[in-house]
Amino acid sequence: MKRSLVVKVTAGQDAPERCSQAFTVASVALASGVEVSLWLTGESSWFALPGRAAEFELPHAAPLPDLLDALLAGGRVTLCTQCAARREITGDDVLPGVRIAGAQVFVQEALADGAQALVY
Repeated sequence: MKRSLVVKVTAGQDAPERCSQAFTVASVALASGVEVSLWLTGESSWFALPGRAAEFELPHAAPLPDLLDALLAGGRVTLCTQCAARREITGDDVLPGVRIAGAQVFVQEALADGAQALVY
């Protein structure tokens, strides 16, 4: 059975340490061979847009653009449907590789065999 990790990030610039922890844990899991799905919700939704991760700064933390690039290349990155709508973000606005999906897809991934879910 393939192990998988679903990470839901609710924090962005409003809680930088929590946000960075989520991206770091997801990236380390991916580098360890775990299938990773990162969900951008709440204030982290803005990181689905080009250039927004580059605006994020946290001393002594890995650069968010690097972590996001790794997750886009080897994992799955999803922007919450409702969060996108509240911010007027459409599929045309997001980075290549970011999908927009809702709670039903999150629940399917989180409850899949071998899956673990974390919320930050």
